[in-house]
Amino acid sequence: MTAVAEPGRRTVRVGRVSWVVHRRELVVVGALVAVVVGVGAFALTQGEYRIPLDKLLAAFTGTGSESVLRIVLEWRLPRVVIAVIGGIALGLSGAIFQSITRNPLGSPDIIGFNSGAFTGALIVTLVVGGNYAATVSGALIGGLATALVVYLLAWSRGVQGFRLIVIGIAISAVLNAFNDYLQLRADLNAAIAAASWGMGSLADLGWQDVVPMTIAVAVLVPLLALMSRRLGMLEFGDDIASALGIPVERARLLLLVLGVALTATVTAVAGPIIFVALAAPQLARRLTKSAGITLVPSAAMGAALLLVSDVVAQRIIAPAALPVGAVTVTLGGIYLIALLITQAGKR
Repeated sequence: MTAVAEPGRRTVRVGRVSWVVHRRELVVVGALVAVVVGVGAFALTQGEYRIPLDKLLAAFTGTGSESVLRIVLEWRLPRVVIAVIGGIALGLSGAIFQSITRNPLGSPDIIGFNSGAFTGALIVTLVVGGNYAATVSGALIGGLATALVVYLLAWSRGVQGFRLIVIGIAISAVLNAFNDYLQLRADLNAAIAAASWGMGSLADLGWQDVVPMTIAVAVLVPLLALMSRRLGMLEFGDDIASALGIPVERARLLLLVLGVALTATVTAVAGPIIFVALAAPQLARRLTKSAGITLVPSAAMGAALLLVSDVVAQRIIAPAALPVGAVTVTLGGIYLIALLITQAGKR
């Protein structure tokens, strides 16, 4: 293993594999990890039954009382783990879409893939009827089918990022109307449950939800790592990427599938959660001051955003709790307005 030092960066080589490590990115990712650990510890101690820090540490060493072990390890820890893994998935998904569209509005929230995943889950839940696995499969199929439709409609001698976003917004509007129709036609109790799930919530989730999400993300992230070089090349534009030997349309389609799968994995477990995929890559880029979208800082920012949002949702009107989606919608609206004002000011 060798390392080549340059101002602000290090190129690390292990055998034939090499990658560039930016010092500022390391600092930002380290700070975000510290935020996740600190907020996660806070979330584990707060609630109807407050857990002192010494008892929290005892729970992780297996020396705490049975009640503390149950509260910390069985009730609260799964929610924190889902927030972190889900945030990583959404941050990476947003980074993929903003890279391939080369637009800060290129997000599964805006393009409509969240809505498509929600449509798939609603059809399974309200029309077909199915168990948890079927709902997860429905969300994944709905997200992928939406991506395919948007991709085909956006095709015109290739796919341009702005065209993909505009058509995605139109498809999202249609899907949202269809989702409302499905809920209006459903049984009242089922419609209320679907509407509640559609807000995006991490409440009542347990280890049975952590396992499939973790497996899915563990499969998708290495695949994304293999595609990361092509993703970086696409940010320079189709002509440059093609000149560098990148099969542009095939790479874009594969990355699109990976981004949709990451989003659908979260939607299937917790419902559609917007804002995180939209904001995480841009906030990470501004903190790292990088020229383009970076995957690891985006993932760390996504984890921090979703975990902090969920803690705010739990504590802002305690003892009652809000769905985390209600918090992210509010923050997302503010962020989107600020982003549009910033973009308008540049013209």
